[in-house]
Amino acid sequence: MKFAVLVFPGSNCDRDMYNAAIKSGVEAEYVDYRTSSLEGFDGVLIPGGFSFGDYLRSGAMASVAPVIKEVKRLAEEGKPVLGVCNGFQILTEIGLLPGALLHNDSHLFVSRNEQLKVVNNETKFTNLYEKDETVVYPVAHGEGHYYCTDDMYDALEANNQIILKYIDNPNGSHDDIAGIVNEAGNVCGMMPHPERALETLLGTDSGVKLFESMVNSWREQHV
Repeated sequence: MKFAVLVFPGSNCDRDMYNAAIKSGVEAEYVDYRTSSLEGFDGVLIPGGFSFGDYLRSGAMASVAPVIKEVKRLAEEGKPVLGVCNGFQILTEIGLLPGALLHNDSHLFVSRNEQLKVVNNETKFTNLYEKDETVVYPVAHGEGHYYCTDDMYDALEANNQIILKYIDNPNGSHDDIAGIVNEAGNVCGMMPHPERALETLLGTDSGVKLFESMVNSWREQHV
């Protein structure tokens, strides 16, 4: 398995994403946002940061980058796509996930470890966790309030697309939502950073299972 780790001007978590992929036992390669082909890749990792300086709004400029057409193609083919923080913002901007990310209710940048509950452990991204397991991922964002309309929320609930919820909501997200998947289950977005939660030495290794879940799910289908 080989992941494409997208790099935009202002990305600052690409190295963490790359290391997470390697730690889970697969290949990874940095891919520039101007790339027009993702042939040969089995999945996409969209890192956090401030793509294009968050000009206009978070993820807006990145949403029209040349590589995005290929991200959509891989998503349509059922390949795993994970967007974290700014990556989540990009996924909502390009329509692969519903909703939008707004400024935190506090209007302050929040950076700390956060406790989360795994509310759906039956996805490609969470199947190695226990249902309702508490995990600890760092958060680092100023625009992390997940917003959706009532109809969107009803659909998320009906399709079991909500996978992570905050235990102590840091940003005002609707119903404490921290992470979701698309209806097909192969595209995932979340504001907390599992790629920064790989070592107990650094405070938490809760993110290891997320990347291993992705890899194991792929191997079950292809090996």
